[in-house]
Amino acid sequence: MTEDLRITRRLLIPAAELSERFSRSSGPGGQGVNTTDSRVELSFDLGNSPSLTEQSRQRALARLHHRLSDGVLTIAASRHRSQLANRRDARDRLAAALAEAVAPPPPTRRPTKPSKRARRRRLETKKRRGEIKRQRRRGDPGEG
Repeated sequence: MTEDLRITRRLLIPAAELSERFSRSSGPGGQGVNTTDSRVELSFDLGNSPSLTEQSRQRALARLHHRLSDGVLTIAASRHRSQLANRRDARDRLAAALAEAVAPPPPTRRPTKPSKRARRRRLETKKRRGEIKRQRRRGDPGEG
């Protein structure tokens, strides 16, 4: 799996910038767990990557700061029994994390006010509702 990793339409991480480490996994697999290196650690040096623009790098570093170690993002995958499935899982999770981290912020919301007509309608509805409740009351105020 030494292929490039597509993050977004414009962002492609070359395979040379990714490093994989394999180790023995805990979890399902029976005796095979003790003999196969199915756990995958996929690392990407976010701080020094030439693939990212400076703006994307800064945005990703700020959003992923809690998951980084010296500017390196590491994803560990050991959900599956096979190394190949764990490699795919790690690559998918890395791509999803980077795509979310480099996405531009949403446009700022322009505050709006209700129109005069909407305010008038709201007050008329409240008055109508109050009138309905007033008609439900009994004649003697001490009974209700």
